[in-house]
Amino acid sequence: MYTQEEAKQLRLQFWEQFGRRCRVHPELSQRKKNFILHRTKVSGVALRFEADRKGARVILELGQNNEDKRLKAFEILQNYRIVLEEGFSEGLIWEFYHQREDSKKEVCSIYTELTDVDIHRQNLWPDIYNFFIENMLRLEANFLQLRDVLKEEMQD
Repeated sequence: MYTQEEAKQLRLQFWEQFGRRCRVHPELSQRKKNFILHRTKVSGVALRFEADRKGARVILELGQNNEDKRLKAFEILQNYRIVLEEGFSEGLIWEFYHQREDSKKEVCSIYTELTDVDIHRQNLWPDIYNFFIENMLRLEANFLQLRDVLKEEMQD
């Protein structure tokens, strides 16, 4: 077992190494920013990575503070589910209610998950990094096809 400080240092090392991996990845090395993440240009919508002792996830998160707006965005994306899930052979996991562990904030999450990996097992980090890059590139590309539609329909 790790102490709290050791676990914190391990997580920091994990994310720093992931950043180095992204800088040399052929599809990412020429980009100004590796991924759009919080710069989606849609209020309350973000793309996120998450890794813990249970697995790794690539997430499209709807975090609008107004529950009605958040659920409306979720419903709009569900209408375009086939576009958002393109290239994901198992589809995506859709949760209209999720409470984030780090902030206790209520969000909607649409994600894909790699199970049976543990951020504490450094020998699994390459598998997690490959999963992150491959799936975030796909999710980001699919989201960008829907971004303008989502923005427009959220204004109504």
